[in-house]
Amino acid sequence: MSHDELHEAAGPSLGSDPFRQGDGTLPYLIRLRERSIRIVAEAAPTRAPRVTAEDEPQKPPDLGPPIPELPSFDDRDESASALDRLASWILTPGDEDRLAQITSVLGGRAYDEFGLSPRVTRRALAFFKLLYKYWFRVESSGHSVIPEKEGAILAANHGGLLPFDATMLVVDGVLGAKPPRLVRTVVDRWAGTLPFVNVFYARVGQVIGSRDNVRELLRLKQLVLIFPEGMAGIRKRAADRYVLQTFHLGFVEESLRHRVPIIPVAVVGADDQAPVLWDLQPLAKLLGLPFFPVTPTFPLLGPLGLLPYPVRYQIAYGEPFRFYDEYPPEAIEDPHAVRYMAEQVRRRIQEMVDQRVLDRRAKRR
Repeated sequence: MSHDELHEAAGPSLGSDPFRQGDGTLPYLIRLRERSIRIVAEAAPTRAPRVTAEDEPQKPPDLGPPIPELPSFDDRDESASALDRLASWILTPGDEDRLAQITSVLGGRAYDEFGLSPRVTRRALAFFKLLYKYWFRVESSGHSVIPEKEGAILAANHGGLLPFDATMLVVDGVLGAKPPRLVRTVVDRWAGTLPFVNVFYARVGQVIGSRDNVRELLRLKQLVLIFPEGMAGIRKRAADRYVLQTFHLGFVEESLRHRVPIIPVAVVGADDQAPVLWDLQPLAKLLGLPFFPVTPTFPLLGPLGLLPYPVRYQIAYGEPFRFYDEYPPEAIEDPHAVRYMAEQVRRRIQEMVDQRVLDRRAKRR
């Protein structure tokens, strides 16, 4: 069975591999960019996706779910000014300098090609820095493997219901990497249907998953964060925490195609922030959700029950995989070779996670 046949057999896009969407669709961000241009005169023009020889014939673009007329998170009213003052109180001069290094590439523009807003990113960094330092108390190591200017794929284990693991990795890229780097998370397309959330993701530089977006990010030498487990990573039960699920394969194909390294990332803490006891699938289908978790606090405490527990996070970056130095370009067309490479990455991340879980248990004794 070919890659495309395998993709079609996989069913709906929810929880699927965003790198393997062979229909050439584009996410809601196209519509978001058009709206940004209407709102802000100095917004950057949209960039058309690069068409390469291996691309399939283009179909009419799927613009995704309609974007409701919501605040752009850039309103310069009194509340926005208050947020700016609060950010000035939380962020140190060093933090401001790191953020300025990341956003300087915009050249004063209000948005980048994917909807990133420096103003919103600054406010968000101030808030999430508090979570990073005082709620999750993040400890990170191995930043030297992160390239200073070139692109790379960060492949990490996933867990915790709400994507605080992705958020902490983005904050760590700003506060921990030298020089600071903006980490672009490939978000499940389902997030594009969530009012306010979809716009906020774009404003802080995160991207709804599609093959075109991923290729454009790598062409621009960005750091692309992916969770190869997909939705299976966050819906696994507490008994299976820190056991990595089967990996999607598309991230390996894009690494080979763009000749960018894959950096394995281990995240310990996320699986403990909201342990899932059961997944009520019948109720999830009734509500149109990917899954309906039952945790010690949800749904007992309502929406508050989804808030993460104050567990300590550990983030570790491992030595990169450069499969493009070992395999010829045509290896992309060999599903067995691609699966073998993905399994090597999965095993490495599992080893890194296991070691840190053991170290954590040893410290408690």
